[in-house]
Amino acid sequence: MSQTADANRLDRSVDDSVDHILGPGRAQITLVEYGSYACPYCRAANERIAEVRDQLGERLRYVFRHRPLTDSDIALRAAELVERAQTAEQFWTAHVKLMTRSQVLTEDDLEAVARDLGLSELNPEREALEAQRSAARVEADIISSHASGVRFTPTFFINERRYDGPWDESSFLDAMLGTLGHRFRATALDFASWGPSAGILLLLATILAIALTNSPLGPAFEAFWHREAALSFGEARFGMSIQHWVNDGLLTVFFLVVGLEIKREFTVGHLAGRRSAALPIAGAIGGMVVPAALYVLVLPGGPWSHGWGVPMATDTAFAIAIIAMMGARVPIALRIFLTAAAIVDDIGAIIVVAFFYSGELHFGYLIAALALTGGLAALNRAHVYRVTPYALVGVALWACIYAGGLHATLAGVVLALFIPTRPPANLAALTAQANSIMLAEAAHGAEVLRHGPSTPALRALDAIHDRLESPADRLLRHAGARSSYLVLPLFALANAGVVISTDVLDGRGMLVLAIAAGLVLGKPLGMLGAAALAVRVGIATKPAEYSWLQLAGASALAGIGFTMSLFIAGEAFLDPGDFAAAKIAVFAASIASALLGAAVLWTAAQKLSVQPN
Repeated sequence: MSQTADANRLDRSVDDSVDHILGPGRAQITLVEYGSYACPYCRAANERIAEVRDQLGERLRYVFRHRPLTDSDIALRAAELVERAQTAEQFWTAHVKLMTRSQVLTEDDLEAVARDLGLSELNPEREALEAQRSAARVEADIISSHASGVRFTPTFFINERRYDGPWDESSFLDAMLGTLGHRFRATALDFASWGPSAGILLLLATILAIALTNSPLGPAFEAFWHREAALSFGEARFGMSIQHWVNDGLLTVFFLVVGLEIKREFTVGHLAGRRSAALPIAGAIGGMVVPAALYVLVLPGGPWSHGWGVPMATDTAFAIAIIAMMGARVPIALRIFLTAAAIVDDIGAIIVVAFFYSGELHFGYLIAALALTGGLAALNRAHVYRVTPYALVGVALWACIYAGGLHATLAGVVLALFIPTRPPANLAALTAQANSIMLAEAAHGAEVLRHGPSTPALRALDAIHDRLESPADRLLRHAGARSSYLVLPLFALANAGVVISTDVLDGRGMLVLAIAAGLVLGKPLGMLGAAALAVRVGIATKPAEYSWLQLAGASALAGIGFTMSLFIAGEAFLDPGDFAAAKIAVFAASIASALLGAAVLWTAAQKLSVQPN
């Protein structure tokens, strides 16, 4: 992936001829700081860096790069001033003086450093050249900071990886010495930040499920998922198979995340505007209706006609993984289109499951579910911003929907609709409040029998933190990763296992054809056709960043059904043989759609690259 503002790697390696360095080049650990002389946090961190250098000695190489505060003229002048140093020793002497001479950077500090550097003795011509050179040097560091994803000062990079942990000496040492815990966290963050990671993990879980099913462990593996797991409360008992706990329970978390994502997109995201939302919504609707219609056309009646929902779904993780692996060949705007369409598609899929693939309805429980939904609405209208009340009502809602005969995962979508967002926080006011609390607590730091911040101060800081992030955003931040890296792989393990045998397909050729036609042909035709129709009638506009051919490639990728197609197939085909044949059809169609979509996108990128400017 190209370096962007979301990068977590250093944009350029340390260069002895350019960078300001303390420590030997052979050092095992390189610590790069982007800082500003006018930043109070950089000045505070300066002492921590000294402590770490004392601890590590020759094992540490420290590098300072400029990132002057953008709203401070004195910060920029200080950075350009220290660059006037003629030797490394002069630079570090000036650096330390600017960081430590006074509590807040002042004009007196700049004048003192200028005298130390002997700048008053330069002739005007030399003065102009030196000023130009130092300004260019600082600007190069500023550009580097943007490319490295630096958003505030100080920002540290340890061996070219951004460090986002605490700045105290112990935490720095843990990170730099590469303790097992830090290495594990860093590796996990690297994997999670890689675009295709969720799709790759889903693929590995699928391969493992198929391999185990076709191995001598196959019967035991299958029996495990059908083993009952139950909850007991005295005489009351509630039990389901492990597979059903995954499909009806854990998958509710996935649909909660999907609901939160689409709510965010419609409120503050890329779908907030009517015309910007119309294109992916139209594409998603066309991508559901046409595949279902093709399936019905192939199988208008018979025992399999109920499976028309199988080819309606798009697997977001796999589709986005392929687009991410194609890198700059796919415009960002097209990624947004496919992601938004897939999210709308997921919502459509769960609605279809809830109302067309549910069991016998029990209206007493459904009335209770409506009452609980009213309770969620009341919590939202009362501006309750704690997640816990919503979670408790959500669990009860899940139980009532399940007992009422609808598919329980619908509870995740309903819950997402009522978990509140709220107006953006007044960042300046909250920052000032937090600073005043921290300064007041720091003033007591040297007192006898005082070990740290007081409990009231910690509570106040917690309240400020809670205000900075809405409950919906907080839940999405925590649940999103669990959905991608735990729920979906577990779902694949529980559902993707199929015996690879031609016997499975005997007498089921039309079922396989109907599913494959819906995904491979129906998805791109429906999505592209509906999007073109929406543009033609004027309810949507196509961004100029991508061509119609590229939109066709993304529409073909939407034929990767996989997770949701398997989910619906499990509800539609109760016969194990039919379900196995449907799995094979979904696998084959998803592979074909992935290859077709990637080929079209690659061809489109090649055509654009050879067009004259």
